[in-house]
Amino acid sequence: MVKLTPELIDQAAQYLNPVRDREIDLRGYKIPVIENLGATMDQFDTIDLSDNELRKLDGFPLLKRMKTIMLNNNRICRIGENLQENLPKLESIILTNNSIAELGDLDNLSTITTLTSLSLLRNPVQGKKQYRLYVVHKVPGLRILDFRKIKLKEREAAAQLFKGKKGEKLAKEMGRRSRTFVPGAGLPTEQKTGPSPEDIAAIKAAIAKAESFEEVERLKQLLQAGQIPGKDDSAGKKKAQAEGGEVEEEKEEEEEPMDEGQSQRDFTKWDPPIAVH
Repeated sequence: MVKLTPELIDQAAQYLNPVRDREIDLRGYKIPVIENLGATMDQFDTIDLSDNELRKLDGFPLLKRMKTIMLNNNRICRIGENLQENLPKLESIILTNNSIAELGDLDNLSTITTLTSLSLLRNPVQGKKQYRLYVVHKVPGLRILDFRKIKLKEREAAAQLFKGKKGEKLAKEMGRRSRTFVPGAGLPTEQKTGPSPEDIAAIKAAIAKAESFEEVERLKQLLQAGQIPGKDDSAGKKKAQAEGGEVEEEKEEEEEPMDEGQSQRDFTKWDPPIAVH
């Protein structure tokens, strides 16, 4: 990985792109964190940080000129708070092929009142139910989502879906955030390193008592679900007997197959036609 240093920024390619915006190319350096962009001296309308290793969209200094940020093919799973304060003219964010997973992870975009274009193609969040309506509701100034114009009927449907107290409750339920690790955060204090000796003994005993292939498969499913055969059953029986109740055998639930998301076209940047020195 390469740190985003003032020296790297000074050496990066700079040019006028096809829409006549001044752009700096910081693609493909495997940059892990956005930093030191003050070294650009606020001289660019567009910053291209595609094909890096970014995990969070934040770290910007005050850049009054910047209108577009391109972040294709990173690992972004979080969006920082109050981006509007440092990027007051930001109009377009291209986040194609990243790792944003939950609708609530997009809520911080609602503070960017100037945002009109957003791409979240090939992010897990795109497969969420009512994804487009949720984004339209949270970012009402948005005009283009995933390179598709937002239609009037979509705005009306979003307004109806999230209307009143019932709609507010629904938006809160839908807007949960993912629990993803962010660099700099502390690690959990407790980590499971494997089954204890008692757990291993219980597993061996359960396997030895298995009388059929079906029973072995049932034990396998219990282990995959994090349950210890024999140990968990005896604990449940003791608890039930202490409470004076009867022990009911657990019924296994069949796992529903996951729907495969439709593959999306990867939008990449054009080659710079006009060099600027």
